[in-house]
Amino acid sequence: MAIQPDELQVAILRQLQDAPQASQRELARATGVSLGKLNYALRALIDKGWVKIGNFSRNPDKLGYAYLLTPRGIEAKARLTRDFLARKMREYDQLRAEIERLQREVAAAGESAPTGKRG
Repeated sequence: MAIQPDELQVAILRQLQDAPQASQRELARATGVSLGKLNYALRALIDKGWVKIGNFSRNPDKLGYAYLLTPRGIEAKARLTRDFLARKMREYDQLRAEIERLQREVAAAGESAPTGKRG
């Protein structure tokens, strides 16, 4: 299943908050997307003003960057996380209702319903 754009934004913002010096390759791996998709999404976050790039290299022969959340990025992360949680809670409620409906169908047919335990 493909990751939704808002889910990817939340995932990137969370990763950057936890590890601002992570490389794009590390961020792509952590979020489960390709490097190209991560680069595209990260540039969009930068364009929105939610993330800024800082150069922190102490060694002149080695480039070092940090992706920092801006105050707007922190606010966006909180809003996106809240919206994401609300959507997942609705999905959970719908799934639970569907499971209960299926269990009633199975019980009405005279079969024993699975208990959810796997062994």
